Amino acid sequence: MSAPPAPVLPVHGTWEPCPAARWEDAFLSGNGRHGALVTGDPDDDRVIVTHHTLVRPNGSEHAGPPRLAGQLAALQDRLLAGDRTAAESFTDGRPLQWVQPFHPAFLIRLRRPPGTRSGYRRAVDFTTGQTTAECAGWRSRLFVSRADDVVVQQVTAPGLTLGVRLDHRLPGAPQALRVGHGTVLTAEGAVLSLRARYPGSDRAYTGVTLVVVTGGTTALTPPAVHITGAASVLLLTRVQRHTGELDVTAQAHALRDLLTDAARGRTATPPRQAPHRGARPDRPPSPEPASPGRASGESVPGERASGERPTGGPAPYEALRARHLAHHRTAYQRVTLDLRADPAERALPGSRLLERPRSAALLERLFAAGRYHLLSSSGLLPPRLTGLWTGEWDTAWSGAFTTDANLNLQTASAAAAALPEVTGALARLVHGQLPDWRENARAVFGTRGVVAPAHTDGESGLVRHFSREYPLHLWTAGADWLLKPLLDHDDTSGAPDPATTAALAETARFYEDFLTRTDAGGDLVVVPSYSPENRPANASWGTVNAAMDLSAARHALTTAADRHPDTAEAARWRALAGRLPPHRVNADGALAEWAAPGLQDSYDHRHLSHLYGVWPLDEINPYDTPETAAAAHRALALRGAENDSAHGHLHHALIAARLRDAGRVADALTRVLDGDFFHASLMSAHYPNRHVYNADAAHTLPAVLIEMLVQSTPDRLVLLPALPPALAAGELRGVRTRFGAALDLTWSGPAATAVLRPARGHRIEVRTPGGTRRLDLVAGEERVLELRTR
Repeated sequence: MSAPPAPVLPVHGTWEPCPAARWEDAFLSGNGRHGALVTGDPDDDRVIVTHHTLVRPNGSEHAGPPRLAGQLAALQDRLLAGDRTAAESFTDGRPLQWVQPFHPAFLIRLRRPPGTRSGYRRAVDFTTGQTTAECAGWRSRLFVSRADDVVVQQVTAPGLTLGVRLDHRLPGAPQALRVGHGTVLTAEGAVLSLRARYPGSDRAYTGVTLVVVTGGTTALTPPAVHITGAASVLLLTRVQRHTGELDVTAQAHALRDLLTDAARGRTATPPRQAPHRGARPDRPPSPEPASPGRASGESVPGERASGERPTGGPAPYEALRARHLAHHRTAYQRVTLDLRADPAERALPGSRLLERPRSAALLERLFAAGRYHLLSSSGLLPPRLTGLWTGEWDTAWSGAFTTDANLNLQTASAAAAALPEVTGALARLVHGQLPDWRENARAVFGTRGVVAPAHTDGESGLVRHFSREYPLHLWTAGADWLLKPLLDHDDTSGAPDPATTAALAETARFYEDFLTRTDAGGDLVVVPSYSPENRPANASWGTVNAAMDLSAARHALTTAADRHPDTAEAARWRALAGRLPPHRVNADGALAEWAAPGLQDSYDHRHLSHLYGVWPLDEINPYDTPETAAAAHRALALRGAENDSAHGHLHHALIAARLRDAGRVADALTRVLDGDFFHASLMSAHYPNRHVYNADAAHTLPAVLIEMLVQSTPDRLVLLPALPPALAAGELRGVRTRFGAALDLTWSGPAATAVLRPARGHRIEVRTPGGTRRLDLVAGEERVLELRTR
């Protein structure tokens, strides 16, 4: 079927010539709170609505961390005495408990009589966040407003006949879910509501849709409404998780107020962000009057509920969209990548472009899509394993935030790619859960300070998910690992966040209390120690001196000291860091995953935790620590792909870029692009052949492309460290550096040009393929650097 010319540059959007037959192929929109998966079927248009707070109670919400502090000393004695299985008994005996699983809210279903589909096209514009589907005079447009926190959809067609309902019946929905519908006629058209109460819980979620009809008539057909002869239909939808009852009338009035504000050109009030503590994200922002669920057809007070009546009034879709664009477009356009791709390939639909894995146009579009999806899933919280989207209740790994690798990989581009919205979302998660992290430290280790969980549902930060094979309660590096992106943001902005500084101090205090045992040579020992999610070939999972733990402790202590100068604590923290042992190089010449002598490496594993010192830390690099960097490179070369997880391949690529190995970067990208990891939506899968919907590849790929072109520390700029030969020309614009300068980089053949726009003065070291130089930057003075690409 033929398609009309693309309305936007394909590099900043994607399109398909047919509706999505699978929810995984639905185009995505989101504002970091609400999400939408849009199938674009003109006869049966299905929009799956999601919300970051929608997690199903499963009993884990009542569990605390294991209270094991009284057993810690005995465990340490056994591990230091050589008992390599001692940590397997360091448990309170509970079975593995998954955190509360993420799930969708419902479908907005719009059905019309079957008609012609000539000229069908569906698209998503990354610049605006708007999805569009159209054919033969019918058009459906949708965006999720970053300004007004509402899902906005408009359907237009001559003499439009449409049935509209909210439908909770999605794959895996619990049979015992208690669902109530409300259907009410209003002056604008109608209000639909759906309340779903979780089995065995006092928690529920409620969705409210305001239906605004222009022309025609609206009739109740509970639980739906039937519209005939309309020119357009506008839908405004919100979802809220709550306890007790939600006042649907108040929610409907709030949606109606949006129409008034938009029509009058009033400035949008930014959505309220998640509180740090003391309130929960599933609580309403202020007390709502309780209201029992209304029966279908019951009217909103003061309005008539008739069977059928004329309706009318303009739909302010464009006004609402303009308010949204001030937030979304500004953020999305800060950084762009142009690989001088073939214009004909740029014009292809996404599904066809994915069939050309060597195409520069594919990398352009995946960079743009990854940036778009990362921004769209970040706000109230950072992206989950599935970003902000799912079409079924049985989400893999609970659709949680897996913090021991995946979350940091997904958000890896945030600082360099100028997305403070993403870093801010991560900061809200971290700072909001600090009270739980403190409880973890007290309960498991008997210390002050903080210990982060390896899994969280976004609601609790307590350590609840662990087992014999996954002793995640032993992972002590998590706080430093999760604070590292926040520290990178502080470097980029030049304004240290006091909250991050305080959290870093709490991390250092944990190590001050925890690091009390020494080896025969007098070095401190991290015991117990855990390298996610691997084990030595000759020992159990909980051991001694995992490389990640050493890097994390050293980094947390020294960085906390740097941020608390001239204090007694800083002196103690520096001294403690100095007593940690160095990394060990094993008999294969590789940096060992466990520094303790005698522990043998297990190379075939998807995680690369032991190379934390290479990426994202600056502890190990080819410039300051060349011998250790060579050992790290050997460890990378020996690492297997295990189960072909996308995050493993791209984590490999990020480390390879830091070690200036363009070949390994290219190979890792090839494995992902050849492996059929991407759906037509350009959202990704966890495994090859599009198996298990997962955002790791989609969100991490932009970071890989940036790291192979530009790297920075507070005192160093590295240009073109790992440029694959296949990318002979291109332009990366708007990247932020950790010494406070924006950077544009253009390259073609053997020559390249970098333009620096510093916001503050600083002397930096510049490393390029052609050599090293010192550069003095002055705030506000642009600097142009000419360099060679090889």
